[in-house]
Amino acid sequence: MRRTVRDTRLAGLHPTLARIYQGRQITSAQQLDYSLNRLLPPVSLTGVEAATELLEQALDADAHILFIGDFDADGATACAVGVLGLRRMGANNVGYLVPNRFEYGYGLSPAIVGVAAAQQPDVLITVDNGIASIDGVSVAQELGMSVIITDHHLPGAQLPTADVIVNPNLPGDAFPSKALAGVGVIFYVLMALRARLRALGWFTHHRIKEPNLAELLDLVALGTVADLVPLDYNNRVLVAQGLARINAGCCRPGIKAILETANRTYPGLTARDLGFAVGPRLNAAGRLEDMSHGIACLLADDVDQAREIAEKLDKLNQERREIESAMQQQANEVVNQLHLNGALPTAICLYNDTWHQGIVGLVASRVRERTGRPAVAFAPDGTGIVKGSARSVDGLHIRDLLDGIATQHPDLLNKFGGHAMAAGLSLEEKTLDKFRQVFERAVADVLGKDYTPEALLSDGSLNDDELGIEFAELLRTSGPWGQQFPEPIFDDQFEVIEQRTVGLRHLKLRVRRPQGKRILDAIAFGYFDNHPAPPAASLHLAYRLDVNEYRGIRAPQLIIEHIEPC
Repeated sequence: MRRTVRDTRLAGLHPTLARIYQGRQITSAQQLDYSLNRLLPPVSLTGVEAATELLEQALDADAHILFIGDFDADGATACAVGVLGLRRMGANNVGYLVPNRFEYGYGLSPAIVGVAAAQQPDVLITVDNGIASIDGVSVAQELGMSVIITDHHLPGAQLPTADVIVNPNLPGDAFPSKALAGVGVIFYVLMALRARLRALGWFTHHRIKEPNLAELLDLVALGTVADLVPLDYNNRVLVAQGLARINAGCCRPGIKAILETANRTYPGLTARDLGFAVGPRLNAAGRLEDMSHGIACLLADDVDQAREIAEKLDKLNQERREIESAMQQQANEVVNQLHLNGALPTAICLYNDTWHQGIVGLVASRVRERTGRPAVAFAPDGTGIVKGSARSVDGLHIRDLLDGIATQHPDLLNKFGGHAMAAGLSLEEKTLDKFRQVFERAVADVLGKDYTPEALLSDGSLNDDELGIEFAELLRTSGPWGQQFPEPIFDDQFEVIEQRTVGLRHLKLRVRRPQGKRILDAIAFGYFDNHPAPPAASLHLAYRLDVNEYRGIRAPQLIIEHIEPC
C-alpha cells in the first residue's frame, strides 16, 4: 500500500524527498529545523521545579546522591547522563546502582533499596523506572532517603509516595511531548537544574564552569533511539543534535569504542547505526550479565578502559545472538505449526522452559514482525514464575490491555508495566494456559476476530536516476528516521540477474529495473529463516535505499523488506 500525500510542496527540496516528508505530516521547512533552540522548554514538565529545588539543596549540603538505573540501553544512558550532569554541576558524592535482572528484577524494589542502603545515600534518583515502585519508594523513605522518580513509563492507578515524580505521562501533565525516553526525562531535569543554579549564582559562587549540557546529547540520542520511543519533533531534535556530535567525533570514549567494535565509522552515522549496532551491544550486558558493564563503558574517560569494556560488550552481544538464534528457530517452528493448523490466532503467546528471560523481548519482536500480530514470549525464572515480554501493533495499547486483564483477573498477573507498543509482565507458570486464553480473547476484542495485519506502507516508486548513490546519500542525511517517523520504503518491479545465499540465512541479489541500465546489489537479511529461494526471474520488491561501503567504495544497495513474484 502506498502512502497518500498532500498537494503541498516543500520548496527547495528534491521532489521525491518532499513527497516522503509529506507522507510523514511534514508540510514546512520549519518542521525540519533541528536546532537546539527548537527544543521544548522544561517549564511545563510536572515536578521538574520541585526536583530542581530538592537537587539544589542536595548539592548545597554535599549530600550523597545515588542513581537507580534500569538494565536496558535507555536506563544505562539515562544513568550516565545523570551522573555526568550532576558531577559537572558540582556534586562531589554521586554514584549509581543498577539492579541485576536475574537477582532483583526491574525497578526500585525493596530488595534493591536494601542494597542501596549499604551505601548510605541521602537522595535516590530513579532513571527510566520508578513509576510502579510503590513498595520500594516506601522502604527508601522509611530508611530516611529522599526519592526523586524520573521515568517515562505509563503510571498505574496508584502513584508512589516519592518526594518528587517527573514523568511526562503523569495524569494532567502539560508537557507537549509524551514521547521522551527515560534518558530524555533526566536530561530535561538537568536543563532545569542548570537554569535554577545559574539564576542563584551557584556556578559563580562555587567557581564552577557552567556545564554545556549539549555535550551529553550523544548519550541522549543513543538512549532515545535504542528505546524505540516515537521520534516526534522534539525527540528528532535531540537525536539529530546527538548524531551531529557523534559524527564530529565529539562523543563519549565509550560510544567511540562500541562503534569501533561494531565496525562503524563516522562521519556518516545514522540513527539506524545507533539502533542496530550500539544499542544491542549495550543491551547485551543487561540481557545476559549486568548492565553495570554498559554504564561503566559510557562513563569511562580513559580510551583504553572504554575499549576494553566495549570488547566485553561485543562478546556478550555475540553470545546473545547465538542464544536468540536458537530461541527464534524454536519460535518459528511453533508459528509454522499454527499456520498448518489453520489461521493464526489474533495474538501469539509463546513459552519454552529452556528460553532465556533476557532474550524473550527479542523473540516477541521477531514474531510480531513476521506475523503482524501482537506477541508475547515467556521464559521461566526458576522459581515457578514465568517472565514475559510483549510487543504490540498499531491500534492496540499493550500496557492498557494488560491493565484491563489485571482488573478483570486480579490473581492472574504478578507484575506488569510498559508502553503502548511494548510491555513486561510476570505470572505463575501454572496460570500460563489461562493467561494465553485471556490474552488472545482480549486482543481479539480490541482488534476484531477477523483482524488482518496492516499492509506494508510504501513511499512509492523510484526512477533509475534516483537509484544512484546521490539520492541514497541524501536519504541517509535527511533523518533522523525512526519509530513513527519511518525510514522511507519504496516498491518497484526488478529483473533478477543473479541470486545467492550469504551467511546461510541471507538472500543476496543483483537486480535492475525493466529496461533500466543500472544494476544494483540487494540483500534480504534473514530471508531463509522463513522462506525458500524466490523462483521468479522478475520480482516486486519493497526496499530501503541504503549505502554500502566496501574497501572504501560507496555504492547504493537495496535492503529488501518484502518480496513478491511478479
